[in-house]
Amino acid sequence: MPSTPTPSEIARAAAILRAGGLVAFPTETVYGLGADASNPAAVAKIFAAKGRPQDHPLIVHLGNIDLLPLWAAEIPAAAHKLAAAFWPGPLTLILKRAAGVPDCVTGGQDTVGLRIPGHPVALELLQAFAGAEGGRSFSGVAAPSANRFGRISPTTAGHVRAELGPAVDAVLDGGECAVGIESTIVDLSRGRAVLLRPGQITPAQIAAVLGLEVQQPDAAAPRVSGALASHYAPRTRLYLVPAAELPAQLARLRGKKLAVLARAEAPSGLKDISWQEAPRALAAYAHELYASLRRLDDLGCDAILVEAPPAAPEWQGVNDRLMRAASNY
Repeated sequence: MPSTPTPSEIARAAAILRAGGLVAFPTETVYGLGADASNPAAVAKIFAAKGRPQDHPLIVHLGNIDLLPLWAAEIPAAAHKLAAAFWPGPLTLILKRAAGVPDCVTGGQDTVGLRIPGHPVALELLQAFAGAEGGRSFSGVAAPSANRFGRISPTTAGHVRAELGPAVDAVLDGGECAVGIESTIVDLSRGRAVLLRPGQITPAQIAAVLGLEVQQPDAAAPRVSGALASHYAPRTRLYLVPAAELPAQLARLRGKKLAVLARAEAPSGLKDISWQEAPRALAAYAHELYASLRRLDDLGCDAILVEAPPAAPEWQGVNDRLMRAASNY
């Protein structure tokens, strides 16, 4: 069982960040690979460790809402409403960036992604990091998921260590991530609320707070993390299969070594198939999704078949991740 990081471990991790190093830390969504967001040299280490494209923007994590004006030039009323409703928590807001925010964080855009994570270890680290030292006040930590770019996001410290190893200066172990998929991203930089990445917080929940409908992205929407067609992908070829078509797909691939993730028990008589039964409830399914995909990916199968979850609106975040994981194929 993981132990909660001690105050001295938190202090050491904050010092590493201040010195320009990389720290992986838990959030309620997935583990993040953190660097001082105000230090371009430190942020460059994130891109190198992940193999991430240089124009792909990062999300800046803050320890409290008072730091928001240091990063956002414009904070509309909608941002205050959503922050009050969902922060700390799995919601990222896209706002017009403040002067001095490095281009490496924003991907050269005039917007920046900001959130306050809802994990106690993350908040302790961010608040320790933000304290003044040597006359300088630190504030934000840029932190994409702590994995190689485009691959399955990590939801345990072990996932981070196995994938990134010595590229990370410290890993804070906060146990399994509660949510299990990345934050919802909402663009508020253009006078309306636009959903750029679905997550646990749904458009209906956002609309209920704002009193207006959340719009779908258009061609002028800012680039954001996790929005490329192929993402969250295992090394093994992944097929996303409607439940009714799963028996036919298994028959078509007979003779191959297969892994299956399905919300049903394995049929009797299956051979050469590693079947993992997924939770039927949404929260448990999302919590276990990435760990399940990693386990199946490590089996060395010819293909992974994932039974498509329900198409209901509340499953949008999970379905988004699975569609992108399967899009290379």
